[in-house]
Amino acid sequence: MAIEVKVPAVGESITEVTVGEWLKKDGDVVKLDEVLCTLDSDKASFELPAEAEGTLHIMAQAGDVLPIGATICTIEAAGASGVAAPAVPAPAQQPAEAPKAEAPAPEPTPAVQAAEPSDRAEPAAAPSAPASASTIEVKIPSVGESITEVTIAAWNKQDGDTVAMDETLCELESDKATFELPAEAAGTLRIVAQAGDTLAIGATIARIELGAASGTSAAPATPAPAAQPAAAQNGSANGSASYAANYPSPAAAKILAEKGVEASQVQGTGVEGRITKEDAMKASPAPAPQAAPASAAPAPAAAKPAAAPSPAPQAPTPGARTQRREKMTSLRKTIARRLVAVKNETAMLTTFNEVDMKPIMDLRGKYKDKFKDKHAVGLGFMSFFTKAVCIALREFPAVNAMIDGDQMVFNDYCDISIAVSSDRGLVVPVIRNAEQMSFSQIEKEVVRLAGLARDNKLTIEQMQGGTFTITNGGTFGSMLSTPIINAPQSAILGMHNIVERAVVVNGEIVIRPVMYVALSYDHRIIDGKESVSFLVRVKQLLEDPTRILLDV
Repeated sequence: MAIEVKVPAVGESITEVTVGEWLKKDGDVVKLDEVLCTLDSDKASFELPAEAEGTLHIMAQAGDVLPIGATICTIEAAGASGVAAPAVPAPAQQPAEAPKAEAPAPEPTPAVQAAEPSDRAEPAAAPSAPASASTIEVKIPSVGESITEVTIAAWNKQDGDTVAMDETLCELESDKATFELPAEAAGTLRIVAQAGDTLAIGATIARIELGAASGTSAAPATPAPAAQPAAAQNGSANGSASYAANYPSPAAAKILAEKGVEASQVQGTGVEGRITKEDAMKASPAPAPQAAPASAAPAPAAAKPAAAPSPAPQAPTPGARTQRREKMTSLRKTIARRLVAVKNETAMLTTFNEVDMKPIMDLRGKYKDKFKDKHAVGLGFMSFFTKAVCIALREFPAVNAMIDGDQMVFNDYCDISIAVSSDRGLVVPVIRNAEQMSFSQIEKEVVRLAGLARDNKLTIEQMQGGTFTITNGGTFGSMLSTPIINAPQSAILGMHNIVERAVVVNGEIVIRPVMYVALSYDHRIIDGKESVSFLVRVKQLLEDPTRILLDV
């Protein structure tokens, strides 16, 4: 019976693919899940695995463009060929040949016994578990509903390294966040895709050889086990959680690498002996370099690849005209695509006003120490702006709405997105139900989300679903700007730097700390009167903070 292999659906917007390269030939016998060919779309490349074991019959050639669902090849099941052929004489020969095929098996047994005379059960296990049969494919997991592909940011392990279960292999970067890919089992890592490659969800990124790992760990038992026996002994004592003992978290591993300290030299205080970030920060970098100058040489060598981009700024000399090219990350490409789409698809306008920040600054100066002592967090400007915005959004619901097709969606809650600048680009985590939160709760949430953004630990859920955005360009010295709407939202408030200016108050010229604020809005859903009135209301609340406390 022949099984038709069809082009699978590889993304919502992808309707056709091109056959890239056949890894198998017509008539070859293939195994289940073995890669047959590569498929190229306008966004990424994919691997097509075999859906059954049998004989391959190719129907589409390399370079052919096929729609989703088209038949690309067929696989004649192995059972079908066995029924068609006269099976009576073949079995008669196979029993006779089977012993002959197994007869040479004892030959490798003495070699194994010579290496490990005390373990006579090992030779029997070795022939029954070939490396090919004990290989696990590590595939890209689903990381979000709208994410169809990811980019390999960096490999934390090298090809051929021995990895432990749940150990971080690499970092995957999508257009929204960064994820860590853990090892699904212990063994020897075989890397399939390199750093910088963009792969679809479900594509094979690496393989872990279980049998090879046991072989390699058993053979060179003299040099390596210096650090591993302790882990092995801990594993026997702790059971299935042995891999966590003396294993650093991603943040701790980075700190230890910068210090040049081996994980085996640090005592973990985390769950089941895991090395935490605090353990890594307390670790002393001195012993490793002083112990062996020769071993210290690889540490700078390992640090040089990370510092490789730094020679680029040093290269330019006076009068030199050099250029440098860098591939855009997935996040940067998505930011660029979305910003252009917002400019093209919305009727965006910006209205401005100015806020006298003296009342807020006087209030902060009076209570900031008591506030911090009680709530263990500083009293910043963001909590005042968030509370003022939530009050104004309830009074002007169109500013808190969005367009969905030919309908307007009004939100009865305030999920405030806070724009945060990170090394990877601009990210916008969301403060949920901000209208129900106190000043201290808002400040703690801002600190928590900003910390996750700096460490690239934000999840998709933490950046989706905002109804209104606040961005603070004043932290970088911006005096005035026109922020771009964060789609599908309809408005965004821009904060700027605070500058002392001469203003007229009650007929007198006085010096006051003044901030310009800007509201960019979608004119399709928000009228000019609503936008100006909204911003005036925010100004009123900020210049008289007691209104925020009394909600008047």
